[in-house]
Formats: sequence, C-alpha cells, structure tokens
Amino acid sequence: MSESSEELDTNEVVPNRVPRERPRYRMSVDAIPYTLDLATCSTPVDWQALFGNDHPVELEVGSGKGLFLANAAASDPGCNYLGIEIARKYAGQAAERIAKHHLTNVKVLPGDALLFLSRYVPPQSLRVVHVYFPDPWWKKRHRKRRVFNEGLVVSIERGLVPKGELSVVTDVEEYFGVICELMAEHTLFEDIPISEPKTPEHDLDYLTNFERKYRIEGRPIYRKLYRLR
Repeated sequence: MSESSEELDTNEVVPNRVPRERPRYRMSVDAIPYTLDLATCSTPVDWQALFGNDHPVELEVGSGKGLFLANAAASDPGCNYLGIEIARKYAGQAAERIAKHHLTNVKVLPGDALLFLSRYVPPQSLRVVHVYFPDPWWKKRHRKRRVFNEGLVVSIERGLVPKGELSVVTDVEEYFGVICELMAEHTLFEDIPISEPKTPEHDLDYLTNFERKYRIEGRPIYRKLYRLR
C-alpha cells in the first residue's frame, strides 16, 4: 500500500474497513481470557501487566485463525505474542485455538492493527512484527484499504526495539512489489537475506492456513525479512 512518502500524523488514524460478519457468531467462554479488549487496555499498553512477565513481545498483524500464533507461542514460551485480527469471527477462532492448548504467553486482539500500533504500542517495545498474507484487496479502487501502507510502516518502525525485525509473506506478486518499494523508502530498515523454508512434513509446519492452502496449490510465495539498523 504505497500511499505517500510524506510524513504521517499517526494521531489521525483511519481504521481499516471491517469485513462483514455473520451476527450470530459468539466467542466461546473459554476463549475470552485469551483476548485483549481495547476498552480496558491502558494507553500505552503495559506488556508486563498484560502477560505477567517481562519477556520479549512479538506482534502479528492479521492473525486469522491463529495457526502461526499458536505454533509460535508453543515453541517459544520465553516470548509473548499478540495477534491482531480485524474480523471478530477469526479472532475468536484464534483465541479458541489458543485456549485449547492452554497457552499463557499469547493474546488475541479483535480490532484494527494500525490503530493499535500507532496509539497503544509503546515505542521500542516489540522484538518482531509479523505480517503474513495480508488481504490484497484486488480491485484497484479498494487498494487504499490494504493494511500494509505508509502509516503501518511508520508505526512498526516506532514500535520495534533496536535491531527489531519485520517479517512479511504474501502470495500476491503485485502486492509484494508494492511492499518492497515502500520498504525501500524507509532507510532505517535493512533487507536481510532469507533462505526458502523446508518442505512441510505435516500441517503444523506451515506459517498460516493461507500458506498451507497456497503451497498445496503450487502458488509462488514471496517473503521478506527487514531489520532496523
């Protein structure tokens, strides 16, 4: 979402469009403790109070049904994870997945990632930000709704610790090109070479449900890793 290279006033955040959802969906009671409610969240958020420890924090923008969150939290209990998902139904499903595995180092926020990053995340408090398979908004007139835009990059840059990282994955070549062009304008980030992931041996070896679907279909996957200088 290469909108503009001009300086952004992150105090004037325009939330992303919320997808339509079926009104009948209700999150299970077991999942509620694994969610974060902005109405009760401090500004800025107190990570230590939220997770009960001072471990590093990683944030996923667009966590979907929570496959990455659950796998990452289970494999790295010494790190805290927060997933932000604008579709409440998927956020609820992610929280239910986490509750099923009784993971205490991960939370899910049903809400807008740019709003949270710009207003709630303390400066230099995130170890890694993950953006996996963001909605490409295929129609040209809708591309202004893409989550990966100038405002998001500015907010991520502010929120990352020194040498913090931004990991991006998409299956859309055009969107990938836009992301690369936008990141090239932010010289505080350096492009880190990454190797292709190993061939998955089972479902849990995929980053997300989208990656599983697209790799099975044989689609190319585009990946980038950036690090603050």
